[in-house]
Amino acid sequence: MRPDIYRYVLNETVPIEDAEATLHLAILAAESLFGESCVRMDVAYTIHEDSRVCLIDASTEVGRSICRIFTGYLIREFGQDRFKVRAVDAPQSHERVKAGAA
Repeated sequence: MRPDIYRYVLNETVPIEDAEATLHLAILAAESLFGESCVRMDVAYTIHEDSRVCLIDASTEVGRSICRIFTGYLIREFGQDRFKVRAVDAPQSHERVKAGAA
């Protein structure tokens, strides 16, 4: 069974605004693969600034692709030691994933 959510925890040295901009670039890259309307319908994410956590819904092929792209971008931009990522089966009660593509 595939995980439903990927949970990214960003190091304190990573500016949260920069990480969010990087996520938006990953979403744009996914649009090149799947088309704007498909991405708009299938992407959901949320960013918790206080806890420095980003949750991405990976229950669709689009979501999984965004996670792959975002992970690669984070490694290149910030370094592999400045964030952690793990798959979780469902968000905890206080960590809901919201539709995030504008």
